[in-house]
Amino acid sequence: MIERHESTLDPATETFVAHRNLLFTVAYEMLGSATDAEDVLQETWLRWSGVELGTVLDRRAFLVRITARQALKRLRTLGRRKESYVGPWLPEPLLTTPDVAEDVELAASVSMAMLLVLETLAPTERAVFVLREVFAVDYDEIAQAVDKTPAAVRQIAHRARAHVAARKPRGTGSPAEHRAALQAFQAAVETGDLQGLLDILAPDVVALSDGGGIKHALPRPVVGADEVARLLAVGWWKREAERTVEPVQVNGGPGLLIRIGGEIDGVLAVRVENGYVTGAYHVRNPEKLSSVTREITVSRKRPSPRPMR
Repeated sequence: MIERHESTLDPATETFVAHRNLLFTVAYEMLGSATDAEDVLQETWLRWSGVELGTVLDRRAFLVRITARQALKRLRTLGRRKESYVGPWLPEPLLTTPDVAEDVELAASVSMAMLLVLETLAPTERAVFVLREVFAVDYDEIAQAVDKTPAAVRQIAHRARAHVAARKPRGTGSPAEHRAALQAFQAAVETGDLQGLLDILAPDVVALSDGGGIKHALPRPVVGADEVARLLAVGWWKREAERTVEPVQVNGGPGLLIRIGGEIDGVLAVRVENGYVTGAYHVRNPEKLSSVTREITVSRKRPSPRPMR
């Protein structure tokens, strides 16, 4: 018989660990960078570890507020860094766990396409939108996180919601449709099958890539099935014997992990709508690939209660 032991973690640490996946997701959706999200979590922990827990009525809300504050500060810094970024910028990709695809709203909110839409918001608008629309934080809590009045937050939320609604991607289909489309897409890409690509690409498909000035990447978006198919068949994907392509889940949706000589060379996130590929987001910047060596859990839920002992 296995003897059960009580947790040896102190209450502050136990609470932080229980909510860590949620806090990471908040920071990542605000920043579009897993590396920066992890830094925000470190800053959140430092502040949380100094809090008197007896004064905190809702620990989850308090932690989300700290995380949002730190992420907002970093988001403003990132905006200045992106102004000098070499070439097109894409979010840092995540290899997400399979269960994310089953939560349609969560998968949509962390998708490459949605994160690119969120990039068009001002920092405070993005923070308010993420906290309200994705994590259902009440206006009073958001107001404390962004240093605005609740009335101002409501106005910002309304404006951000309208902005995103005008630009957000359409419905993406079921996980089964994603798998079928990715399988056809992968087969066509690996063999350079131009007609196979034309059969799976939507007429208005868009391809973007990010090399960060370190790896070769597209200088601008490529639009249209003919152009993207030719790019994938004969240009972007030169046939190399040591190249391997592995299907993975990227940011809650279908994707491909590309290796050359066994080393990760890039990640291609694929957007599928109505059985056709409508977006291809290729990240080759090595500085953005540190998080694709393992699956990462993202969450917008409260942790399950611990079992009684």
